[in-house]
Amino acid sequence: MKNKIQQIAQEIETLAAKNNEEVEALRIKYLSKKGDITALFNDFRTVPNEEKREIGQLLNQLRDRAQEKINDLKASFESMQTAETAIDLTRTADPIALGTRHPLSLVKNEIIEIFSRIGFTIAEGPEIEDDWHVFGALNFPPEHPARDMQDTFFIEKNPDILLRTHTSSVQTRVMTSQKPPIRVLCPGRVYRNEAISYRAHCFFHQVEGLYIDKNVSFADLKQALLYFAKEMFGEDTQIRLRPSYFPFTEPSAEMDISCNLCGGKGCPFCKYTGWVEILGCGMVDPNVLEECGIDSKEYTGYAFGMGVERITNLKFQVKDLRLFSENDVRFLRQFESAW
Repeated sequence: MKNKIQQIAQEIETLAAKNNEEVEALRIKYLSKKGDITALFNDFRTVPNEEKREIGQLLNQLRDRAQEKINDLKASFESMQTAETAIDLTRTADPIALGTRHPLSLVKNEIIEIFSRIGFTIAEGPEIEDDWHVFGALNFPPEHPARDMQDTFFIEKNPDILLRTHTSSVQTRVMTSQKPPIRVLCPGRVYRNEAISYRAHCFFHQVEGLYIDKNVSFADLKQALLYFAKEMFGEDTQIRLRPSYFPFTEPSAEMDISCNLCGGKGCPFCKYTGWVEILGCGMVDPNVLEECGIDSKEYTGYAFGMGVERITNLKFQVKDLRLFSENDVRFLRQFESAW
């Protein structure tokens, strides 16, 4: 019995196969019900009692070694097949270039990241809105020019359903659904009925911010915008606030930054003024707070809004807005190193 075990053990160590079929044949030869090792187990009853312990251990070791050897052979062929099938033979031989992030997405994400450091969270809303959320709740009088078909894409009348002209409609939804304190940033695409040119488009992107709490002042607004300008355009950037008018803020202002191309000395980009307008802002009008269910005697707030295309122009000196929506890969590849 020991000689038979030793002989089969030597055969097991030299097992080899060229394919899965040969591996299966080896398994049948040694481990099947009529296999050589199984036959040795059947003859085990004839072994003298004093040798059964030793012979039994040898048989178990032989069977385990045979199973291990056959498993190794089988695994080697499976790994070869996996490597072969991992190659997609239908793919083109030409290399496929990876895409890159859109410059508007790069700038939008940077704006969001800057304001997130001072506590702003993201709020989003539908692009198809009703008149109240876009205009009525924001203190637009019925005769305001923005309600005219010249500026707004109306979808239905009575009630008025339209494509939002600004992401301020998201602020309206936040104010009517949340209680102060509120500190949100509203990025998104907006639509206006304008002639398409290198300076304007019928759709563009905005990022608007809203902060409402007790004792919020214009100084808080100025400090937040100064922080943003320095983080976005550089530590040497200066800002100035000019009086303006928006129906939903009072007082209202437009913010300019020192031209980052000429350093405020004057150039064609800033029209030799040294300043470039980038956003509008102001304190939330008490009428807006009351319309949205917030007590204007207890709470105050500020709001601001900027065009992402405008900021992108300042960052990358893109002179034609139409390039942002034409999906020209030659244009987009210029921004591969920007992220």
